[in-house]
Amino acid sequence: MSSAAAVAAASADELPAYETARDTRRGAVLLALVVVALVIMLGTPVVVAIVRGDTSYTQLFRSYPGQLTAIAATLGRALVDLAGWLTAGSLAVLMFLLARPGKDRVIIDDQPEWHVARWASIAWAVLAAAMIVIDAADANGLNVFDAIGSPALGYLLQISYLPVAWIVVAVLATIAAVVINFAVTWVGLLIPLWCSAIALLAPVVVGQILVGPGHDFGTDAGTVQTIAAAALFGSGILLALRVWRGRLLRPATLRRFWLLGVVAWALAAGAAIVLAFFKLAGPGAWVNPTWYFVIAQGVVLAATGVLLFAGFRAFRAGSLTSLRVTILATSIAACGVAFFAIAEAMMRVPPPQYFLPSDITEVYLGFDLPIAPNFLVLATNWRPNILFLVIAAAGVALYYGALWRLRRRGDHWPLGRTIAWTLGWVTIVVATSSGFGQYSGAHFGIHMIVHMTLNMLGPLLLVMGGVVTLLLRATTPHRRGEPAGPHEWLTELLHWPGLRILYNPLVVFVLYIASYYGLYLSGLFEAIIRYHWAHQAMNIHFLIAGYLFYGLVIGVDRPPRPLPPIGKLGFVLAAMPFHAFFGIILMTASVPVAENFYATLDLPWNQDLMAAQYLGGGVAWAGGEIPLIIVVVALGIQWARQDQREAARKDRHLDSGLDDDFDAYNRMLARLQARGGTAPVTDAAPAVAATTGPAAPSAAADPGETRP
Repeated sequence: MSSAAAVAAASADELPAYETARDTRRGAVLLALVVVALVIMLGTPVVVAIVRGDTSYTQLFRSYPGQLTAIAATLGRALVDLAGWLTAGSLAVLMFLLARPGKDRVIIDDQPEWHVARWASIAWAVLAAAMIVIDAADANGLNVFDAIGSPALGYLLQISYLPVAWIVVAVLATIAAVVINFAVTWVGLLIPLWCSAIALLAPVVVGQILVGPGHDFGTDAGTVQTIAAAALFGSGILLALRVWRGRLLRPATLRRFWLLGVVAWALAAGAAIVLAFFKLAGPGAWVNPTWYFVIAQGVVLAATGVLLFAGFRAFRAGSLTSLRVTILATSIAACGVAFFAIAEAMMRVPPPQYFLPSDITEVYLGFDLPIAPNFLVLATNWRPNILFLVIAAAGVALYYGALWRLRRRGDHWPLGRTIAWTLGWVTIVVATSSGFGQYSGAHFGIHMIVHMTLNMLGPLLLVMGGVVTLLLRATTPHRRGEPAGPHEWLTELLHWPGLRILYNPLVVFVLYIASYYGLYLSGLFEAIIRYHWAHQAMNIHFLIAGYLFYGLVIGVDRPPRPLPPIGKLGFVLAAMPFHAFFGIILMTASVPVAENFYATLDLPWNQDLMAAQYLGGGVAWAGGEIPLIIVVVALGIQWARQDQREAARKDRHLDSGLDDDFDAYNRMLARLQARGGTAPVTDAAPAVAATTGPAAPSAAADPGETRP
């Protein structure tokens, strides 16, 4: 089939990919390919576990649980991760890649990927639940059958990170499975998509990347790579299965997959470079098997990049036939199989960074802080926060891409909004990657400066950028018969009931205020600050809570539940006392927050913990009040401008004759006079008389006078 014929035939997903699509031999080939892929993905890590025997355990000074338990832990982890990939890949295909025209373009429960997501998420939840016990036994050197009946099983679950991570995965996968089972439209998959992303990350952030100097880099890079690889290879495998089952990929689907693939590939490749330097930093790197796994992963990623480039060139040249699409899809899926097998096998080998000597600060933070912080140190000692750099780059690129599309059409966009959006992300990057971000984990006062920046100043600037309004104006609405695109996705999101709940003023207020009291006045902060991934999650929470709060009261974008001006003012004024009271609590406390953690770090320049907390309380007080006062002033200005615009609108209507309220009132008075009634006397009578002529009653007439 030629390229033109393939494009013309792409009006229905049910058409065969080429003439032999219905041949039974095609089904046999697909079955053989699936079996080979499963053998490679599951067999490779199992073989590595068998060959390694107890070597990996003895290197980490752990007891060997026996070959059966080691194999069960290896195979179980591979099965859980495979189920996660299939779930995430199916959601990506259903939500963003399939370009389905017609009135059912956002309906998803009639697609084969919906069934894959449904069963894969169920398997994900069940397998993760089984891994809770298996990994508890594996980490503590016990046979899995002995651990099941052991009275100390509860204790075994608490002293290891992975069993707790599997509990999180099981809960999130269960939520995703339940929601997917009842989802019918595109918007119904938003919650499963969010749950899947967190569930994919839970076992990763407490694994190998949590250990060793520089693990802050390793954790961020591992987070980025996990999401990018699942999106790229998970969706690639699902599209390959679609092709092999005899369904065409529309040109729009190919274009979308190429865009997703290029972005995800760039992120995965960049993260792989960071992880390579991180994992191979220890002694014996050149003889450790991790070195060979890193090289193999690099080859796979390079091959994937070549395939994406070749597919894009063929698509632009119009030379893609259905057979070439099948070959390309199969090749990318094969790269995904190889990448998965290498990643799973790598988990069974302790990397060289495990054996680097580390002091207590590097154990908790990933780096040393020998110099006392002062303004010069905080301004010049930068340590890149990879996760927030990636998020900021994505936010700026998305905004400027939409702005470019808008300007290309000749439309205007206020410069102040662009400046506000850019400054917002610059502020966030400075707060997380400068000396402030570097010292925020070791000094409570500096931590509160970063907290207030991420919770107040950064979101305040971002909401003034009006990104949602910009995206709605920059994207093109598609007609009913055309596939849904970014404009329709954003519209569906804005009408999603979950977003209305999230923007409920009471929910936003509680989320914004209760975070301070629930986090710092309990033991939660001390538990979170010990881990880089938890510290990053806390910072993201600050940013989201602040964005919701300021988006509701002063944002350019219209929220699902807009407040009237007086409601916005009351909303802000109600929050101000809580900030002040929280700051006073910190400043007058007799026991430092997270005292055990800071005492464990035992940094020579941070011995006076109460002084650091007093600084943090002052920052929480002043840093909370000043932005809110600025918001109150801005609200007053917005309110005045709104009244001016309303008055100008009424004047324009009066001048153009569109507003006939006064004329209608005068006609009513005239009808009353004609019937011999009594015309009511109002304060507006002079103006009415001036507009209606001598027939109108005089303002000086006796109120009791009756005119004929």
